[in-house]
Amino acid sequence: MASTLRRRVLGADTPSESSPAPTPRDQSPVRPGDKVKVVREKTRRKRKTTGIFLLGSLFGLIAAGFFAKNNDLIDFPDFPEIGELSMDNLFEILPAGFVRDIRDIVNGERDYVENHDAFSVGIKVRSEGLSAAHPMVMVPGVISTGLESWGTSNESAPYFRKRLWGSWTMMRALVMDKEVWKKHIMLDKKTGLDPPGIKLRAAQGFDATDFFITGYWIWSKILENLASLGYDPTNSFTAAYDWRLAYPNLEKRDAYFSRLKAHIEIAVQLANKKVVLTSHSMGSQVVFYFFHWVASEQGGKGGDDWVEKHIEAWINVSGCMLGAVKDVAAILSGEMRDTAQLNAFAVYGLEKFLSKEERADMFRAMPGMSSMLPMGGNAIWGDMDGAPDDLPGQKVTYGSFLNFRSDQNWTIPDRNYTVDDAMNYLFHTTEDWYRDQVQGSYSQGVAKTTAEVEANEKDPRKWINPLESRLPLAPSLKVYCFYGVGKPTERGYYYRSPEAGTLTHLNMTIDTALTHGEVDHGVVMGEGDGTVNLMSTGYMCNKGWKMKRYNPANVKVTVVEMPHEPERFNPRGGPNTADHVDILGRSNLNELILRIAAGKGDDIQEFVVSNIREYANKAKVYEEG
Repeated sequence: MASTLRRRVLGADTPSESSPAPTPRDQSPVRPGDKVKVVREKTRRKRKTTGIFLLGSLFGLIAAGFFAKNNDLIDFPDFPEIGELSMDNLFEILPAGFVRDIRDIVNGERDYVENHDAFSVGIKVRSEGLSAAHPMVMVPGVISTGLESWGTSNESAPYFRKRLWGSWTMMRALVMDKEVWKKHIMLDKKTGLDPPGIKLRAAQGFDATDFFITGYWIWSKILENLASLGYDPTNSFTAAYDWRLAYPNLEKRDAYFSRLKAHIEIAVQLANKKVVLTSHSMGSQVVFYFFHWVASEQGGKGGDDWVEKHIEAWINVSGCMLGAVKDVAAILSGEMRDTAQLNAFAVYGLEKFLSKEERADMFRAMPGMSSMLPMGGNAIWGDMDGAPDDLPGQKVTYGSFLNFRSDQNWTIPDRNYTVDDAMNYLFHTTEDWYRDQVQGSYSQGVAKTTAEVEANEKDPRKWINPLESRLPLAPSLKVYCFYGVGKPTERGYYYRSPEAGTLTHLNMTIDTALTHGEVDHGVVMGEGDGTVNLMSTGYMCNKGWKMKRYNPANVKVTVVEMPHEPERFNPRGGPNTADHVDILGRSNLNELILRIAAGKGDDIQEFVVSNIREYANKAKVYEEG
């Protein structure tokens, strides 16, 4: 499938040497104009192979014993000896064949991570005579950037220059020194900056983004292939940032945007070529904000022609341009699909270790994450009468975003909420410091006229929102939107009151007992890349930036959708995955990035297989007049 899709996107017409892999929809190749069906698995169906399931069970048993032995978090009256288990005596009592299978799985994944297709895409593109042309600047997403401690207080000294986000040190600190870890990772609730005596900073360089923890790659595949094309630290750069900070504070505390502007200017001067910016997830919001900041007299003072002079192309990978609905659930109740689908044993352990209330408090104390609250309100996400992405025969509209049982007590609302309702409820029930931080930094509305859009260029709160501000006045800029489709993604929630007798300040919790139709453990599933909904990744690229008020310079926007076609036995999905994070290792995504870097981006053809354009036309955002 990768080779087939690559030929179609690049406009080649040579026959494939091998048959394309079947698609999840109908066991036939995906063609332009076909619609990709979101693959929905039955809730009782096993989602992993037997080997991986057994490996996970073993890990859970060992982890439970570790927690019980070291932290007294879990009491096992029926298993008094579990805390005494070691890896050696555990393997002694397990069947030899089972142990061998586990080792084969672990070694196979290690070999895949280290050897599979390393440099192959870059070597292929180089064999066609292409080489490094434009300087590359990469802006990562949330999970991609490690945060390390630079504090010298008594609490911080043991972690000096160690990563408290994105390393095994983080895992150890979280387990063994939780309160100190939380104190470091959470920002001051009043200032939104460092708490007194704490100094956490984004790690820098390629090491900040290539792996999250050892073995879990993020940007390393892209870096490998860029190196094959001739890139190195002299002509490529990773602009890592502290994703916890509200965007204005990125500049206030770290001068992030000033340093990014300076680096781009130096790169252009040295190479005598404009820069290609590549961003992922939240990083795409950061780039969009930067475009406004760098031109504004309130920011970089570069003028409206700065982007035209310095930026060749912007590669927007899985960009959550209109936010992520899961951000609401995380901030509202410290939950999301990842926690809702845990089994009872795992939920018990997680709650004992890091409760929903603690998680919600942490998410709120990281205002940068609230940049991903959904934008566009009911105009984009729908209302009780319907939503743009509702499917034929759907019983409950996606516009009913937060749903509540009618027989619950006063702690929950007495009616269902749209996205607009949910945002109002969130700001009225959270603390003043959180509301002030978020509403003072961001805006989630819709600008209806060109005059309003132009006026918003003077309001930094609007710079993050592409429905209230415009693309740069850079007619030669090229925007490429690459994102995954065909993977179930959070679209709404069913809530209930907290358990009776629970000591919590939270008003509600996801109704995890509810699984029916499109509802999986209280989570309503829609279309997207597994993390960000299709309306967020695709609306601006396919419709919004076709409107004159949002794209007055007529910047060319090219869309390539990537169907989710994971390899069955590959833990990360393989070269055809379209998962929100794993897409960074996708073969044809890497090839497209290299071709743009080599100055051949004009050869890329649009490839849209989802219903996004139909959905976009139903959104209640209209042309002026």
